[in-house]
Amino acid sequence: MREGIHPEYGPVVFRDRAADYAFLTRSTMTGEKMIEWEDGNTYPVVDVEISDVSHPFYTGTARVLDTAGRVERFESRYGKKD
Repeated sequence: MREGIHPEYGPVVFRDRAADYAFLTRSTMTGEKMIEWEDGNTYPVVDVEISDVSHPFYTGTARVLDTAGRVERFESRYGKKD
């Protein structure tokens, strides 16, 4: 790798504010705020809107739309063109 062209890669805490959940990982992202982690060290924190803890797909609260029923309802309401 060439020197001086890659961003710094280090530990960062990602915090999901909606679910009150945070995890420590390594990333090139940085935050201006700092947070004290469970190990006693301070790390930059990046606030995210959604994570695997609050995303409907992972939590099992995702809704499946009945597209076939919607098409049939539209055709019955407005008539099917031949």
